[in-house]
Amino acid sequence: MKTDALVFDAYGTLFDVHSVVRRCESFFPGKGPQLSQLWRAKQLEYTWQRSLMQRYAPFSSVTREALSYACEASGVDLTAERMEALMSEYTMLATYPDVPQAFARLSGYRKAILSNGSPDMLDPVVAHSGLRLDAVISVDELQIYKPSPRVYELAVKKLGVPKEKIGFVSSNCWDALAAKSFGFSACWINRQAAPVDRLGFQPDAILRTLGDLPGKL
Repeated sequence: MKTDALVFDAYGTLFDVHSVVRRCESFFPGKGPQLSQLWRAKQLEYTWQRSLMQRYAPFSSVTREALSYACEASGVDLTAERMEALMSEYTMLATYPDVPQAFARLSGYRKAILSNGSPDMLDPVVAHSGLRLDAVISVDELQIYKPSPRVYELAVKKLGVPKEKIGFVSSNCWDALAAKSFGFSACWINRQAAPVDRLGFQPDAILRTLGDLPGKL
């Protein structure tokens, strides 16, 4: 991957969305992991569905709707207080352990986030992480979600770097492949040793951890 700038997905790549499990478990004993998994699955589904319907809502709203669904489907009582407490967890998600060291070794590259997250969710979690970034780019400006090519084009416009010189990094295979389709060099962080999605493309690199990325550049 020959790049001038690195663009990272946020949720699931830099920030562990399932670090909410402990709080979920404290509210709903025995159902924390199940609830977290369903919450995340519906969160992603709703972004795709809303994009296809051309009915955009900010990621914070989508995340609330997904949590509401997940709780009802899991048969647990989501009070207003619990809703706010669980939503607040997204402003302080844990950074994956391999991220800080990898970023330190990538100090010579421009680094940005390109995320479905709305600014009201992204800004606090980035501040909480302490990661140093040149840009934090949200789809909220376009009001459409990944994997629309318009989202990846936004990174080109914001960074002023040709797409051929941008390396895109995501732990979501579909996201990495969409970036590859657009014209980025794409790296998939495959922490779960999953198979590649069948979308007609292959990532330029498949790594088990973000810590392996500096050696591929």
